[in-house]
Amino acid sequence: MVLDTPSLRFAVGVVALTLCLLFFGSFRRTRSAYSGWWCLALVFFLAGNVALLLTGTSQQAWADPAGNALLVAGAFSVWAGSRSLRLLPVPRWQLLAAPAVTAVASLLENPASNAWSGALVYLALMALGMGLATRELWLLNPGESQVRRSLALAAGVLAGYYFLRWPVFLIEGPDGPAFRTYLSPAVTSVLTIVLLVTVSFSMTALSNEQLINGLNERATRDGLTGLLNRTAFLELAAKEVTRLHTTGSVSTVILADLDHFKALNDGHGHAAGDAAIRAFAAACQASVRNTDLVGRYGGEEFIILLPGANPESARIIAALISRRLAATEPPAGIPFPTVSYGIAPSTTRGPDLDRMIAAADDALYQAKALGRNRVVCADPGPEPTVARQQQSTAPYGKP
Repeated sequence: MVLDTPSLRFAVGVVALTLCLLFFGSFRRTRSAYSGWWCLALVFFLAGNVALLLTGTSQQAWADPAGNALLVAGAFSVWAGSRSLRLLPVPRWQLLAAPAVTAVASLLENPASNAWSGALVYLALMALGMGLATRELWLLNPGESQVRRSLALAAGVLAGYYFLRWPVFLIEGPDGPAFRTYLSPAVTSVLTIVLLVTVSFSMTALSNEQLINGLNERATRDGLTGLLNRTAFLELAAKEVTRLHTTGSVSTVILADLDHFKALNDGHGHAAGDAAIRAFAAACQASVRNTDLVGRYGGEEFIILLPGANPESARIIAALISRRLAATEPPAGIPFPTVSYGIAPSTTRGPDLDRMIAAADDALYQAKALGRNRVVCADPGPEPTVARQQQSTAPYGKP
């Protein structure tokens, strides 16, 4: 059986509808922006192909401009979805401008009698939309997704195809031999079906990948602060301490505890306590380097690993964290607590995170005993049982 252009356009519509229904389920489950944009793009491709099935009928005057505009809207929805993977927004006017220009260009070229009205504008904007999507997918951080290259390749093939159709149509017109043989609507429909299926398989892999990443994130992050939870911190920190020891580098652990936290909870409620914990976590994240590890150790206690830092550097960072916390605007009438710190450096005897934490805990206990709101560094001797106070005993909550 020979498939003509209407039959192939109908097939594109069926494929688009099927994929849209499948991906809508994924969107409802994950609520991910890219799944939503991909569903919307499939709806536009479906509606555009249905509209173009009316070419050659009495409805062609409105169907062709609408079909071209809807297909361009689909291409730019793919672009919007690609940007969402990089957490970048798309201004609404940019999404509406291209379909609107396509529709106007088609209406100006007598669509009732001209089946190719507005074709040059339509082909150019299809190439532009898919080309922008290709760029966004290619710029996606490889660490964010392992399927970005296949998505970028599929989008790039379609962008290149429409980019090639434009000059050939300009030179030959729709009845030229090269255009009719290699770039006709029938060939376009076949290519579209193949790429829709290919992209959808890649999108499925991406959906699963994102879902797994989300589960991993929830398994390793503290829900209140977004910091590493205790288990994840200890696992990552142990590996980092071992790595640093093999290279001859030092590291330092900071244990931090919010002073009089129980009194804050009892006097102002758990919401105030949660606000203080979130504020301290934000102060930590703003004060440390990207290579440092910060975790919620339990309750109002936090732990920080500073690779390559000595105790003096750790003391400076602790002071900076307290100054940031003091500068944070607290809830009305509820002052944030001060913070006590215990610091412990690594030793040359071997990578022993447990020993470092025990020493930092001893130092933290000393800081509490000395009046709180201060930093104490553990004695770097053989056993973590003696702590010595830093030279500066000024409260660190004040700038």
